[in-house]
Amino acid sequence: MDQAASAEAALDADLRDAIARTDVPGVVALVTDRDRVLYRNAFGVTDVASRRKLTTDALFRIASMTKAITSVALMQLVEQGRLGLDDAAEKYLPELVGVQVFESFDAATGAYKLRSAARPPTVRHFLTHTSGLAYPFTSEIWRDFRPADGKTYPYGGPLLFDPGERWHYSTSTDVVGRLVEVIAGQKLEDYFREHIFAPLGMPDTSYNVPQAKAERLVAQQQRGGARMDGAVELQDPQLGLSIPSPVGGGGLASTAEDYGRFVRMLLNGGALDGARVLRADTVALMGENHIGAVSVPAMNSVLPRSADFTFIADNRDKWGLGFLITVDQVAGKRAPGSLSWGGINNTFFWIDPAQGIAGVIMMQFLPFADAQALAVYDAFERGAYRLAAASR
Repeated sequence: MDQAASAEAALDADLRDAIARTDVPGVVALVTDRDRVLYRNAFGVTDVASRRKLTTDALFRIASMTKAITSVALMQLVEQGRLGLDDAAEKYLPELVGVQVFESFDAATGAYKLRSAARPPTVRHFLTHTSGLAYPFTSEIWRDFRPADGKTYPYGGPLLFDPGERWHYSTSTDVVGRLVEVIAGQKLEDYFREHIFAPLGMPDTSYNVPQAKAERLVAQQQRGGARMDGAVELQDPQLGLSIPSPVGGGGLASTAEDYGRFVRMLLNGGALDGARVLRADTVALMGENHIGAVSVPAMNSVLPRSADFTFIADNRDKWGLGFLITVDQVAGKRAPGSLSWGGINNTFFWIDPAQGIAGVIMMQFLPFADAQALAVYDAFERGAYRLAAASR
């Protein structure tokens, strides 16, 4: 057996063993370099009830892995000069005029005071999660906030801080998606299909899954128990095939193969198989630090659907235009400058421009950042680099 075949067999064994230990119910994984797919395989089951065998063409709800696609879409419009990164987003979205910031919040009573933001949030702030927005699972204030006087907030709530002051994982990419729709004059799914999915050959990526593909959609699952720390079981109810109101921050279904083509496009500076969706300088710009001295903290989750964000190098990692940027080298894993993120159902990707390798790993259960899911991710990444080295 040659070195590449041996490395591939070892990676198979790592993933197969995780299934045998019931660490995770199923996993599809793919490794690519700039030229070709080096590895793809599937192990386990599509759901823990039917025990149907998982296959490499399985469809996963990729949740926040949608964010990278939405960010690419907006950067296409930036390239065309239709908006600027430092434009105030309210220039295009009137609902953002006069955004307010929490001045105080009483956790015991829910009483709060708001003030005007010190500055209007810019397009760049929304691309980098420095807008001041949050998610209910990343903020106790947002989790407990109840608007007074019938007030509504289109992206979830008042700002936690003035734009640009901190990084906080948030609904910011929903705003990015709205910018795409307003400026392009198209619904997100239509825009994505025309300008990203069709050019890149991603036929299985969509918000709304056709009935003909329903059998390929992996079930929504979660760990049982009040704290989601038990055995994996089916969620009840299951999500339907359609997403009534698609947003930029999540909701797409995709395959490892399709998303592998997306990350390979980025490895190749915006082009794949003769189709260019971004200029090389735009891809390079997206991979630069856009939060300055601000750093990305490892976040504590305040709802059981997510564990703490332990995969982030606390207050060392940075953020580009749509991606986490790894700062530190860890032996056997991605190089500094690598781009990555994931989805709440434990789907993950990384793109390593320095080493010319990218990986996609798909699981489908809550909580996000589950310790056993992260261990499978770690084993996969280490195996991917051993395989890449052996394939050279």
